[in-house]
Amino acid sequence: MSDVEIRLVDDPRDYRAFVQVPHAVFADDPAWIAPLNFERSQHLSPRHNPFFEHGRAQLFLAIRDGRPVGRISAQVDELRLARYRDATGMFGFLDAIDDRAVFAALLNAAEDWLKTEGMTRAVGPFGFSINEETGLLVDGFEHPPAVMMGHAAPYYEGHVTAAGYTPVKDVLAYDFDNSKALPRGLAGMLAKVKATGDLEVRPLSKKNLDRDLAILIDIFNDAWSDNWGFTPFSDAEIRKLGQDLKMLVEEQFIAFAIYQGEPSAMAVTLPDINRAARDLNGKLLPFGWLKLLSRLKFSTPEAVRLPLMGVRKKFHGTPVGSALAMSVIDAIRTYHVGRGTQRAELSWILEDNLPMRRMIEAVGGTAYKTYRIFERNIA
Repeated sequence: MSDVEIRLVDDPRDYRAFVQVPHAVFADDPAWIAPLNFERSQHLSPRHNPFFEHGRAQLFLAIRDGRPVGRISAQVDELRLARYRDATGMFGFLDAIDDRAVFAALLNAAEDWLKTEGMTRAVGPFGFSINEETGLLVDGFEHPPAVMMGHAAPYYEGHVTAAGYTPVKDVLAYDFDNSKALPRGLAGMLAKVKATGDLEVRPLSKKNLDRDLAILIDIFNDAWSDNWGFTPFSDAEIRKLGQDLKMLVEEQFIAFAIYQGEPSAMAVTLPDINRAARDLNGKLLPFGWLKLLSRLKFSTPEAVRLPLMGVRKKFHGTPVGSALAMSVIDAIRTYHVGRGTQRAELSWILEDNLPMRRMIEAVGGTAYKTYRIFERNIA
């Protein structure tokens, strides 16, 4: 490792270099889509990312022969620690050239920082929390990443495991053909519940955004509370989510199911901005912002991603719960098909969330990517 220098990221030049590392790593990868540099810089900034109100992080660059060849973050999330009390820190934003020494040096730097923060276990990658990009891509490299999903090269996994990390959990991304109607059995079940008059499905109301955002988060917190690694959104993160949704989506991108007068299920879709920005190479200036705005505002998205879907816990494992899930998925599917959007990614789905996986597969979804979360005892 003697020829690899690890540098703390602590000035604007190094932040810019940190954002640019993937451009060099994936320069010859036809599947990679450059995220928007401006958005990534905002995400890394303690001034703009509400994660830093309850977490702290350190970024690192790997330098060889005077140029950046890798990057990593190390972070501690106080919301996670308050929930689990397990002295676990996280790493993320791991990208590097195909060199085991570079990966080892980066992971060692992250671990050393986490130890100074009192952590005894490292888990990742996350960027910065489990509610953001999650896991290392280990299968499905030929497919471009959807919005807010990571990408990797096949060599990443081997270098991470060589550094002493072991898999702790897989999460899946499903490809879904929007044009497929619900199977007859599921459609019949949904029709029966609707016929009772107990079920209402409606879109988001931007006029009542604060109300609907509170409903969405309340369902999310209840539905996901027993999931592996669940960490609630902070109030500031909820406000940021509301701002993003207001800017990015039409009301029908989000659906709520009201059962017997109680909001009981929700689903959120986002336009796959990555596809719209593929030819921009991460740059909004001088004219990239005009192209992106035009594509998002005046064109039907090629694909959407469903990052959030939940049914209240009391309905889990019941026919009503299945109908609630189907009702919000079908409402969104019908809207997008009517606009001409044919494909969707449903992600991420925990590998052991078998009821959800069976439901997705029953409506024609195909698992096409696997993201893996790793852990290591660093005490």
